[in-house]
Amino acid sequence: MFHSRGERLHQLAPGSFVWSVIAIDPARLEHDGRALTGKSVTPPLEGQLLRPSRRDLSRLRRLHAQVCRLAETNSKMLSHPEVARAIEQDLIHVLVTCLTTVGARPDGFAARHHAAIMVRFEEILAGHLSQPSTIPEFCELIGVSDRTLRSCCAEFLGMSPIRYVLLRRLREVRSALRDGDPDTVNVAEVAHRFGFAQLGRFAGTYRAIFGETPSTTLQRSPGTRFSAF
Repeated sequence: MFHSRGERLHQLAPGSFVWSVIAIDPARLEHDGRALTGKSVTPPLEGQLLRPSRRDLSRLRRLHAQVCRLAETNSKMLSHPEVARAIEQDLIHVLVTCLTTVGARPDGFAARHHAAIMVRFEEILAGHLSQPSTIPEFCELIGVSDRTLRSCCAEFLGMSPIRYVLLRRLREVRSALRDGDPDTVNVAEVAHRFGFAQLGRFAGTYRAIFGETPSTTLQRSPGTRFSAF
């Protein structure tokens, strides 16, 4: 995925996967792309799905994995200027090759329209997490039909909008409990803040998703807290 600048997107995978990211300054990418290929390499106006050759993609994955492993096991080596420069040059070279030797898979109007609907859905949802809004209300705010929103969520999230709203609210509750002071934070108050009116049902759902009760999350010491969603 060759991202555009400031892009927001949803990506649904058919199974388990590892999402890796390489971030590079656009000016640096353009400079190095021109030096290596004689052509300007700039971020696209819209994100593009690229399919490099198996050889180029394998090399990029191998180099990326080696850098990550080195950072975990021998980070001091990366602080050596010559080592860091050599690794950086290898990564940039294969990255530019992957970005410039293949064509982008075109997305039709429907795909772009559905992606825009999902961005709008996220914006509306972010401002209504503390309110018990219904899916018809979300649809009205977004300006789409119930059927369209359900279709978009199935396409990009693999779940219904109702399920996604529930998970987003549970995640916000978990963050508030995980970062809160057990002496001052109340589980019921946090649950109500994010739209959960029935505390018993909320507690059961929370435990089913995260494998522990809300009070257990709240009581964790800061050094042992973690995110499960």
